Amino acid sequence: MLKNNGKKIGRNDPCPCGSGKKYKKCCMNKETPAPVNYKNLYADKYNIRLKSQKDIEQIRVCGKLVVETLDLVEAAIEPGVTTDELNTLAHDFAVKNGATPAPLNYRGFPKSICTSVNEVICHGIPGELELKDGDIVNVDVTHNLNGYYADANKTFFVGEPGPEAKKIVSVAAQSLKASLEMLKPGNHIGDIGWAIQRYAEGEGCSVVREFVGHGVGFEFHEPPQVPHYGKRGKGIMLVPNMVFTVEPMINLGKADLFIADDNWTAITADRKLSAQFEQTFVITEDGFESLTPFEL
Repeated sequence: MLKNNGKKIGRNDPCPCGSGKKYKKCCMNKETPAPVNYKNLYADKYNIRLKSQKDIEQIRVCGKLVVETLDLVEAAIEPGVTTDELNTLAHDFAVKNGATPAPLNYRGFPKSICTSVNEVICHGIPGELELKDGDIVNVDVTHNLNGYYADANKTFFVGEPGPEAKKIVSVAAQSLKASLEMLKPGNHIGDIGWAIQRYAEGEGCSVVREFVGHGVGFEFHEPPQVPHYGKRGKGIMLVPNMVFTVEPMINLGKADLFIADDNWTAITADRKLSAQFEQTFVITEDGFESLTPFEL
């Protein structure tokens, strides 16, 4: 068996050159095997669609609008503002700039962004809830612009945060930051989760298992899934032009959760605070680039 970047390729596996043939009937006995065609290999084996430079540029343009939307919403957050007002602000800004809010009507989701307050982990539905001093609120924005998707979220303070709010927001942001060293060709998806889990649990917090990062760009959600926990060296190998989100959901208490009666809102079982940060990344030849960049 050939070892390709540490991964054993069996006789009956698809040939890594991307020909579509079995390895034994293609490059197995060649003195100089053909270069690996990752685009074909990953499409055939994992259903992962690697992006062209044109695709990446379009996702980057959409990502810029996503970050601008988050900045606009952040400026409006204050005690007394309703989450529905934030939704309207984000929706109108997207439409004004030629984009479609991806969450709206996605599998029945009724709003254009997700607003997850305090013990809500993710998928909070904007409504009449008024934010109050000391709250934290995660705002998750995904737009479709010119047929391309980009996805990012941030957790914001409302008014003056207490010590628990400061801690969980800091740990969530730094958990995402901890994963960045893993984002390079030759590493594996398990390395990303390992880095996040090691940091967050080291700070006495927990990592949500039920929700993961995902491929993005051509669709709202694509392969691969990117868990925020894991073991080093496990999972699909990262290769250039893979585009996916990393979006760790970190709980101040235990990782357990339940889903509210609306079939969307995920809430910590112990009702302790939860926070999250997310960016869309592309793996480059020697590392990564954030297509939705903001400071952590």
